[in-house]
Amino acid sequence: MKFSKQLLNFYINSSIHVALSCFALIKITYLMLNTATDNSVAYFAFFGTIVGYNFVKFDALARANKNKMKSQLKAIATLSFISLIFVVFYYYKLQITTKIIAALLLILTILYTLPFFPNTKNARNWAGLKIYIVAICWVGVTVMLPILNSEISFQNSFCIIALQRFLLIFTLILIFEIIDLKTDDPHLKTVPQQIGVKNTKVLGFVLLIVFCGLGFFNSNFNFQFLELLLHFVIAIIIALFLFFANENRSKYYTSLWVESVPTFWLLIYLLLK
Repeated sequence: MKFSKQLLNFYINSSIHVALSCFALIKITYLMLNTATDNSVAYFAFFGTIVGYNFVKFDALARANKNKMKSQLKAIATLSFISLIFVVFYYYKLQITTKIIAALLLILTILYTLPFFPNTKNARNWAGLKIYIVAICWVGVTVMLPILNSEISFQNSFCIIALQRFLLIFTLILIFEIIDLKTDDPHLKTVPQQIGVKNTKVLGFVLLIVFCGLGFFNSNFNFQFLELLLHFVIAIIIALFLFFANENRSKYYTSLWVESVPTFWLLIYLLLK
């Protein structure tokens, strides 16, 4: 039992779980556009997510329970190094435009973690901006990169998918911010800190309604009924997670279950299609 819990914690702390969510969202983008999946982008994003997320949170992990996490940190560092090799490998398989955008997203991730200038805060600690930076990065990786690398023209479908993806990620982050309300620095000015938990949930519900409504405006989808049905199913699942979110929930509530939503979405999509 203890080993199983350690394995689960490593799976979560090493960012493999969130990387699978990123991988799933890219696959969903290809399915929604009814185009062939480019595994180079999917694997680049998967391994890049492991490297990027571990880079962002490595300092926090290193300072927390140093003795308990010593061996786990070494394993995470090793996994990150191996993932970095794969990132470089798949990066060179991307189209030139995709490489440029991917590089810009990488720079944004670095600036999100490290200060722009000495004696200044990093972008992660800029009041109120964290949620937007994270959501934009996820839209860039899971929507823009697949479309660019497939050389698909930016049409109405891109705008709809990008906006839907932004709303989806934004709402998921709201759940994280509610759970982390007790531990977040008040100067971060997260959404729950500014408008309260109740209003944050109302905001999330409204965003999910808009997320579903946008599906009716995208005439380029094949199997449109299936797309709309899946949007409603996922929106309901996220709404339930949001409704029951509170500061006393276990860390697994978000880091395991909430982050499973994209993977679950892909599995349902593949089963129904």
